[in-house]
Amino acid sequence: MLDIVLVEPEIPHNTGAIARTCACTGARLHLIKPLGFDISDKAVKRCGLDYWYLVDISVYEDLDEYFSKNGDNNLYLATTKAPRAYHEVDFGTDAALMFGKETAGLPQWLREKYRDRCIRIPMINEARSLNLSNSVAVLAYEALRQQGFPGLQNTGSMSGPEIP
Repeated sequence: MLDIVLVEPEIPHNTGAIARTCACTGARLHLIKPLGFDISDKAVKRCGLDYWYLVDISVYEDLDEYFSKNGDNNLYLATTKAPRAYHEVDFGTDAALMFGKETAGLPQWLREKYRDRCIRIPMINEARSLNLSNSVAVLAYEALRQQGFPGLQNTGSMSGPEIP
């Protein structure tokens, strides 16, 4: 199982796109407050399109509540300040991928506590970071690839309309 954990997300369009990725992959979505928007906001629903009913979503008041309910087994923190790249990690059969807010990333104390579980997406030095929803997609699909894409369709159908 794959869990996507967003710590204090700020931009509704990013969260909507991430929710759609979770819907398409069967990943669970965890949102840790404070949120920069209302999750019933039209902008979030518009980005998630009609996939919201497919998303297993949990909302937490803070990191303490998240950790008390979920623990920290198989937790990986996505940060541009990580000592190693995501392709160097064996995600195993279960993984929780944690991402920080768009403007500041994950808190320093959390990155220090889990330094050995911090991972980054390689990019050029001049770039600050990828968009949050793109980062989630990259890491989610790598974890799912390593797990053999459990429960996901193995082949596409050549018949019917193309749906974006």
